[in-house]
Amino acid sequence: MSSFASTAARAAPGGIAVALALAAVYIVWGSTYLGIRFALEGGWPPLLMAGGRFVIAGTLMFAVLRLRGEAAPTRAQWGSLAVMGLMLMGLGNGLVTVAEQWVSSGLAAISVASMPLWMGLFATLRGERPQREEWLGLVIGFVGVLWLNAGSALSATPQGLLALLIAPIAWAFGSVWSRGRDLPSPFMSAAGQMLCGGGLMLITGVLLGERMPASPSLKGTLAVAYLVVFGSIVAFSAYIWLLRHVRPALASSYAYVNPPVAVLFGALLAGERFSSHALGAMAVILAGVVMVTLARSRQRPPAVEPATEPAA
Repeated sequence: MSSFASTAARAAPGGIAVALALAAVYIVWGSTYLGIRFALEGGWPPLLMAGGRFVIAGTLMFAVLRLRGEAAPTRAQWGSLAVMGLMLMGLGNGLVTVAEQWVSSGLAAISVASMPLWMGLFATLRGERPQREEWLGLVIGFVGVLWLNAGSALSATPQGLLALLIAPIAWAFGSVWSRGRDLPSPFMSAAGQMLCGGGLMLITGVLLGERMPASPSLKGTLAVAYLVVFGSIVAFSAYIWLLRHVRPALASSYAYVNPPVAVLFGALLAGERFSSHALGAMAVILAGVVMVTLARSRQRPPAVEPATEPAA
């Protein structure tokens, strides 16, 4: 009886704990787009910065988990984690970081908001039947994506446009591909993905001629430290905790909260300005994302995503 009571207590966390975890996911993940911009402005090369960030965070998480007795991934699991690290970390986060050399942090966040729409599309192609509301959400969201890419500042930066088109597609494909795969526990899976994806970005950065800065600015270095500790460890841990204690629709609500938060941080702290075109497209994209998320949460209990952080 006491065991049952303790289990029930763990399954019903207090409102303050949920609020703090949601604040971490909403605010910290929303701020990582601006953190990336500050790191780049501070002289850090995009792929070496992103790769180093994930290797450090992944190493710390892996070490702590092993010290706590967590089993290391098997050889087959490392293979799956390498693919997920390539798609989610390497192409997903890496291309967002590369794109922010040419586009604002807020515009990058608006573009990445389309990721749940691509996940819905790939799940449909995989054989999952969407509900009518889900189809409507997909259509509305993709209209917003077309609107954003047709006439906003993205059209003037073809490199940024291409990177921000591929990044959410790669993240979504990797997430759907991972379903049903043999993977370790969620935290160990995240650590493995960060190690594999971060290592691939470091190798790619070196091959492309990137070099670590001789004297990066203090602001840029502090931004990298913030991305490692808060973006890759604290907020991710909060997200995993939410997945285990609240409804999936609430845990995944970051998908339509992060973009407005990123836009707000960019405007307040970096003086970024956004046209009515970009803000209107964001509203349409987020409306589609909300419809898809709510429809899927009502349709069936979704499998736990291979959730690392969103593409930033």
